[in-house]
Amino acid sequence: MKDLLTFIVKGITGKDNFEIAEETQGESIHFLVKTPEDSVGIIIGKEGRTIKAIRSLLKVKATLEKKGVSVSVEPKK
Repeated sequence: MKDLLTFIVKGITGKDNFEIAEETQGESIHFLVKTPEDSVGIIIGKEGRTIKAIRSLLKVKATLEKKGVSVSVEPKK
């Protein structure tokens, strides 16, 4: 799933300057995308539509693997 998220974020931003941290708790996976401040708005999108679409795509993959998934975005420090 991390590969899918990396592919999507790279496609949206057109850059490689982001990090994805993965936390697993049982059957649940949480991804934290750390990206420069100028890319945060691109990933979130207008009214959060882009991040909602990313979450939906990952939920489809997670459902096939019988897992839960969540995604959040924060600026890189």
